[in-house]
Amino acid sequence: MSQSRRTFLRNTAAVSAAFSGLPLLAACAARTPEGYVNQVEGFGPLVSDPAGLFDLPAGFDYVTFSDTGEEMDDGLQVPGDHDGMACFEGPGDLVTLVRNHELGPDEVRLSAYGQNAERFEARHQSRCYDLRPDGKPHLGGTTTVHFDPRERRVVRQFLSLTGTEDNCAGGPTPWGSWITCEETRARAGEGGTRDHGYAFEVPASATELVEPVPLIHMGRFNREAVAVDPETSIVYQTEDDRPSLITRFIPDVPGDLTQPGRLQALAIEGQPGVNTHNWPGTETPIEVGVPMRVGWVDVDAPHNPDNDMAERMIGKGAASFTRGEGMWFGRGEVFFCCTDGGPQRIGQIWRYRPSPDEGTPQEVSAPGELTLLVESASSQVLEKCDNITVAPWGDLIVVEDGDAEQYIRGVTPAGEVYTIGRNASPDRSGEYSEITGPCFSPDGSLLFFNVQNGPGRSFAVRGPWAQRSSAPVSS
Repeated sequence: MSQSRRTFLRNTAAVSAAFSGLPLLAACAARTPEGYVNQVEGFGPLVSDPAGLFDLPAGFDYVTFSDTGEEMDDGLQVPGDHDGMACFEGPGDLVTLVRNHELGPDEVRLSAYGQNAERFEARHQSRCYDLRPDGKPHLGGTTTVHFDPRERRVVRQFLSLTGTEDNCAGGPTPWGSWITCEETRARAGEGGTRDHGYAFEVPASATELVEPVPLIHMGRFNREAVAVDPETSIVYQTEDDRPSLITRFIPDVPGDLTQPGRLQALAIEGQPGVNTHNWPGTETPIEVGVPMRVGWVDVDAPHNPDNDMAERMIGKGAASFTRGEGMWFGRGEVFFCCTDGGPQRIGQIWRYRPSPDEGTPQEVSAPGELTLLVESASSQVLEKCDNITVAPWGDLIVVEDGDAEQYIRGVTPAGEVYTIGRNASPDRSGEYSEITGPCFSPDGSLLFFNVQNGPGRSFAVRGPWAQRSSAPVSS
């Protein structure tokens, strides 16, 4: 069965309200010879992987699956550029992973259909969102994987959305679906016949390609990720751009995102159009750990015909962010990353606490609050935070898309960072691929994530996660 609202709430209920937002001060941490810095005890030092794929602490082990090019059960190949992902309760004792593939229309070598689209058939075309001028499909979309968590093996995998572009991140819904996001603003006539930059919904219960329905009322922009409040069905959204907005979509019909609603951009009370980047030279930097009252500005022209929505809305008072990336909903809180925010331009993590009257006229009396939780001062602590999730024990799990090596980091409620893993396998050019799509199995026993390329593949990690559940809370 698909993930229920009860399961969704259970999985997020461990998120601590104690996140106090301390700056990431490398000076208070011990340097390790491996090149990373832990500010607090995590699971122990990383151990070099004999297979040369992924380093983890002692007591942890992984399996890999869904390598790019692997044959799937629908006769297609696993596409490349694995990206955002979520895990749901699946049929029987299985879990279901719905996974993005951040492919542009020309990345044919990583296509599910083969380099010459030789596997693209009429049955696929009827469910394909967009085609190139030569009649071949756009290559972004999602795959769905039915996975046995006890044996840690794939039972079935298939293409579940096709014809979209640059599907980067997204987020799960409380009603058992995955919202996949196009990180592009390509318009009809620019390599295809339809506009791109939309979100699409893929039910976790799908057993084949779904009908690709763009969620047009949620806006069109360089969308990165979403997080859905299970109490209100309000959808929060990040935008991977400079400048960018944090937006929310209030659906007229809760749980039905195909219907109209209100799209609004986040603004900070008393600071219209404020720049939150905190880059060098910022006139009034945002302070770490200080809650700020929030208002919301109605977005006009959400279809964004001139691709200038952020600039227009900042001019009307919305706050300006830089490269909004991963986003996840905890217990009554939304966490999101700005991958190049901060004085070193290597990452910020934010928390938004919605109003008790979120999305109603009464919220002006008790507005939501935005807090800059962490701001990295050292690439050895945290560099270019990207996708994010919430662990069963309440810490944040953050993966990197940095300039050198890529790590998985944990962030405690006190804003302290520790290291969980490292991509140990460079690609042919010597680059270490970004890590993407962290998510836990519904019972919290497995951490899933992807390495995007070199080749793209997915990982399932098992280990003593309970060590963190019993760790003392720093303050």
